[in-house]
Parts: sequence; structure tokens; C-alpha cells
Amino acid sequence: MSKARIAVVGAGLMGHGIAQVFALAGHEVNITDTVVQNLDTVQSRIAVNLRDLGDDESAAERVQPCVDLTEAVRDADFIVEAIAERLDLKQKLFADIELRARRDAILASNTSVIPITAIMQDLIRKERALGTHWWNPPFLVPLVEVIETQWTSPQAVAFTMDLHKAAGKMPAHVKKDVPGFIGNRLQHALWREAISLVERGICDAKTVDDVVKASFGRRLAVLGPMENADQVGTDLTLAIHDVVLPAIESRPGPSPLLQQLVADGKLGFKSGQGFQSWSAEQQTALRTRVMKHLKAMRDR
Repeated sequence: MSKARIAVVGAGLMGHGIAQVFALAGHEVNITDTVVQNLDTVQSRIAVNLRDLGDDESAAERVQPCVDLTEAVRDADFIVEAIAERLDLKQKLFADIELRARRDAILASNTSVIPITAIMQDLIRKERALGTHWWNPPFLVPLVEVIETQWTSPQAVAFTMDLHKAAGKMPAHVKKDVPGFIGNRLQHALWREAISLVERGICDAKTVDDVVKASFGRRLAVLGPMENADQVGTDLTLAIHDVVLPAIESRPGPSPLLQQLVADGKLGFKSGQGFQSWSAEQQTALRTRVMKHLKAMRDR
């Protein structure tokens, strides 16, 4: 597609990665943030990422930091927000953006789980608003979920899908706005059962991870759950579900084990203790292993 003028609001972990992807695809990108340090370092952080990936470092020059929100969004064709996961902040931001942006600019929220309907409900022109859920890190994970609301126009959805596909992403159309969209609903259904297995004393946390990584986790990149169900047969899938589904965790709220960990200050990497203990060296090793894997997947 022709080059679009992009505005990214939020220059932190997700925002600078989103800007990087669009800039590498040849788009001019304005980026703004209320944290001055984020703006001061955004081009250098993008350049480091591009160098590390073997991509064109000059793409960072297409990212223009803007202190002023109006300057960042007033000429943009597509505006994406990547600020903190707080509904009130996002609602206020989009009210401000709507006052400053062109009437035909598409407005997108990058949120992991907050319904887009709740974020955009007070806008005047809700037909041009939607969600684009990028996954971390944005420049390595291909998926972007494009979430429409009951107000979103087909034209806004089509433009957004085409824009992200042309930038090398894999857009997935989420046709109904539900908490968690598609990816996080699937991911946290697995996490709920994983935590339950530990809570009920069936195994420890490391064993859960070992089982996933040494079994169906190895197939997931090339064999999705619906493909797998068809492969083994819907009749066998039904027979398995008759036995196992009644025994799988189905509580509607969080696990008491998870609640207790948080109450005790056992916050995982943040505190060095969560479901498992994590030294600084172990944390670094895991992060390195994940990034190495994602980079290898990108190059395939």
C-alpha cells in the first residue's frame, strides 16, 4: 500500500517497537510521550534494535519525536496508542486525540485485554476507532489482532488490516470485541489450568513448564488447536472432552494461590520469587533464550 503518516502515542517498550516496524516499512512516524526520557532515547533504542536484527538502521531517522500531542497527531492517517493499561487514561487520551486529529484519521488502541468498546465509547466518530493488539516484542512477534467494535466501519478495518500486512505483520481480524480478544483468551485459559495443577498439588511449577515445552508446545508453531482437532478426528476430540473437561479448572475468578503469591509480595522476576525462584542470572538466561528463539523464528 502507499506510505501512510503514522502517529504513535507512547514511546516505551511497546510504542518504540511499533514505531520501528512502521518506519522499517517506509512510513513516516511521529511519536510522542509525556516522559521526556522516553522521547530522548527513542531513536537510539530503535537504531540498536535494527542493528541487532541486521535491518536498515536508517529507518530510525523516519521516527520523529514530538513533545506536543497536537504536533504528533494532526496530520496522521493512522494513530495508535501504546500507553499504560488503564482504562481511564486511555479514555482521556483518545478524547484529547479526537480534538487534535483529522476527522478521517483512524484511531487504534494497543491493549492486551481491555475491551475496545469501553475505551472508545465516548468518541464522537466511533466508526473510525478500533483496536490493534501487538505482541511483545513488536518487531519479533508477527501477530497483530485487529479488533472491531459494533461501531467500527468495514473501511477502517480493511485499511488497518492492509496497513499491518504491508508492514510485514500477520493481522488477525477479531470480529467481536471481548476481553482478551483471541490470543490472550487462549493463553490465559492455559495459564488457569497450569496454576490449578500446581495449586492442587498435582505437580510443581517447573514440571508444568517442562511438560508444555516437551510436548504440544513443540507443535504449536506449525499445528494450531483446530488443525490438531481435525487431524485426530472430531469424534476423538469429543470423546476426550467428555472425560477431561469436567475435571479441568473452571472457576470464574483468579486462583487463590495466585492471589496469595501477590499478597506475599512474590511477584516473579520483580521480586525474585513467584511460582519459582529467580536469581538475576536465571532471569537474564531466560530472557536471552526467548529472544534467541524469536529471532530464529523471524529468519525462517
